[in-house]
Amino acid sequence: MAADNKGIISFLRGQFQGAHEMLEGTVDDVTAEQAHWAPPGKALPLAAHYAHIIIAEDATVNGMLKGGPPLAATTWAGKTGLSEMPPQGFDWAQWAKGVRVNLGELREYARAVYESTDGYLASLSDDDLARLLDLSALGVGEKTFGWMLSIQLANAGWHCGEIACLKGLQGAKGYPM
Repeated sequence: MAADNKGIISFLRGQFQGAHEMLEGTVDDVTAEQAHWAPPGKALPLAAHYAHIIIAEDATVNGMLKGGPPLAATTWAGKTGLSEMPPQGFDWAQWAKGVRVNLGELREYARAVYESTDGYLASLSDDDLARLLDLSALGVGEKTFGWMLSIQLANAGWHCGEIACLKGLQGAKGYPM
């Protein structure tokens, strides 16, 4: 079974690496003006989407799964590139409309989060992937660590798509390919 687990872990690491590469390629040429552009309707600025992906991964991996504080609360406190941290929970629309982002600083923080995630994934075992988390407070009951990691991958993809669309609405190329 250990060989199977290394295959699963290797696959997960590859998926996160690919998600990170696609995200970084998508935001690579974003200007501050594009990042903070207020789209019409209920859509939110792309800077907030990018920040959300990174903060969510940090909080999930370093906080929820590893059981420690996120990097944003320790070694990266005050250095994330965000004018303010998002509120707890899922109601972040007001924050997203007003947050200012220093893209260079946020990308440095993102790289630290990616390294932390990869190191954590490399340390996992089959038993870790099957461990249960009580997510009742979020309304989803008990879920496995593996499930939570899959949600992080999906979250990166969902928001990367929104970022690409927001770039396109501003006349820029969305995805890097």
